[in-house]
Amino acid sequence: MSDRQKAVQARVYGRVQGVSYRVWARSEAIGLGLVGWVRNESDGSVTARLAGAEAAVSSMIDRLWIGPAGASVSRVDVEELSSWNAPTNFTIVV
Repeated sequence: MSDRQKAVQARVYGRVQGVSYRVWARSEAIGLGLVGWVRNESDGSVTARLAGAEAAVSSMIDRLWIGPAGASVSRVDVEELSSWNAPTNFTIVV
């Protein structure tokens, strides 16, 4: 198993606001040992910045496509971050 670290920014589109997507994403990320943040965007999408073990980040990206009950994800755009001063926990940005 690799200890390679990875950081990404993911933008999630679809029915992802008003369905507790951020709370769900925070819980999933913490369960995977990731750090970062998640926030709602004014266009109705959700953005998440995630950092941690490469396998955990990949797993979280897969989970972003599913979301919580009530969510309907139509697209997830992922951008790898070459450098980011990641926080030490995972928060919901308001």
